[in-house]
Amino acid sequence: MKVTTLSTMLADAGLGEWGYAALVEVDGRKLLFDTGARPEVVLENAKELGIDLSTVEDVVISHFHSDHTGGLLPLRRALMARSPKALSRLHVGAGIFETRFDSTGRAGNSFIAVAEAYRQTGGIVIEHAGPIEVIPGAWLTGPVPRPHDERNWSPGFAVKVNSELVPDNLREDSSLVIPTAQGAIVITGCGHAGIMNIADAARALTGDSSLLAVIGGLHLFAKPDAVLQRTAAHLKGLRYLLGGHCTGIEATVRLRELLGLDRKTAVVEAVGSSVTLGEGIAAGDIAGWAGGQ
Repeated sequence: MKVTTLSTMLADAGLGEWGYAALVEVDGRKLLFDTGARPEVVLENAKELGIDLSTVEDVVISHFHSDHTGGLLPLRRALMARSPKALSRLHVGAGIFETRFDSTGRAGNSFIAVAEAYRQTGGIVIEHAGPIEVIPGAWLTGPVPRPHDERNWSPGFAVKVNSELVPDNLREDSSLVIPTAQGAIVITGCGHAGIMNIADAARALTGDSSLLAVIGGLHLFAKPDAVLQRTAAHLKGLRYLLGGHCTGIEATVRLRELLGLDRKTAVVEAVGSSVTLGEGIAAGDIAGWAGGQ
């Protein structure tokens, strides 16, 4: 099992951006988790890292925000020239196509048009209401229960429920869970569902209370210390944290301290960094630590 970062703000190789994408490899099968924001970033970063995405058939979009969907169409169009099956199956959580309303009442959801253009390339869109094994050994959570009131999303948008506008909590937000003998590996795009809720969903899915690694965006960059303390207490026992995108640099460092981890096991995610089962985190030069003075 290996997860390689292809889009986030910090870049050890290639281009950084406000976005997220990662290549997930499990037992010889691959999938792309999110596609970054700008059209060229994931494609160029994969080239620089020597990664051939034309062999990847499955792609997951964690939620509708453009910083996770911007690369989908350019990647599909560029890669299908080499392989018609490249990124030909798109997995999303139920609710991703809901119309959103801003504070002025204007309606929109840019991902609806993106998905339609994707279908026109021959791609298949599969909407999941619950957990599903998208490739052998890797499970998409679909929308997760939210018993913990984490509110890990930006306010200001709404959706209609029974003809009434209610705050948009991005109910489609989905994460990837990889069960291992050492505990679950969790990969998130922004963690809008809340990492405590996502961790509970991973534990329920695997039947194992242990968490081996959490990778990706957790939307904690603007949270107060009390929230970080509560989060760390719920993740107690976590062995690896690769905090990228909207996790925040300061929040990642604070979680490292609260979780009792160190500079090798809790790292700020960078383009080119990776987590490999049995080996741990390869942070790269910019976020790594050689153990010197």
